[in-house]
Amino acid sequence: MAITDYSGPTLVTVLYFLFWYYLLLVVQRGTKYRLKQKYENQGQEFDRYFGQDKQMLSADRAVINTQEQMVPFLVSLWLHAIFVSVSVATLLGLIYVLIRASYPILLGSEVSKMQTKRVYFATLPGYLIVFYLFGSLAYHALAALSF
Repeated sequence: MAITDYSGPTLVTVLYFLFWYYLLLVVQRGTKYRLKQKYENQGQEFDRYFGQDKQMLSADRAVINTQEQMVPFLVSLWLHAIFVSVSVATLLGLIYVLIRASYPILLGSEVSKMQTKRVYFATLPGYLIVFYLFGSLAYHALAALSF
């Protein structure tokens, strides 16, 4: 296969990084500076790491969760594309990226106990996609073994 045959997974990877990883970093940074200014205007000190501000916690959680899910997703995407099916990896990868887009929305701008239940609508389908990509890869690898 030529490198151009992997344009679908390449596009999925670029979309994932540009739109959800880096966009969330911009949101996180903007939240930090907006809250810092808000606290200064109120004569209070903004403690970025130990202040427990619900908005900052929400921004941090969106970034951290995206980082946690990045490795299993990208590894399963690329291994599936290389060894099983480029088109299936591309389609499921695009669906995964769209699902990940709903995570910060479901989480909301402030962390509370309710959001934990809502984010399952983003995390569970994402897990299923990753498990399918890895499972199908394992199935094809086992089928290729000749004993």
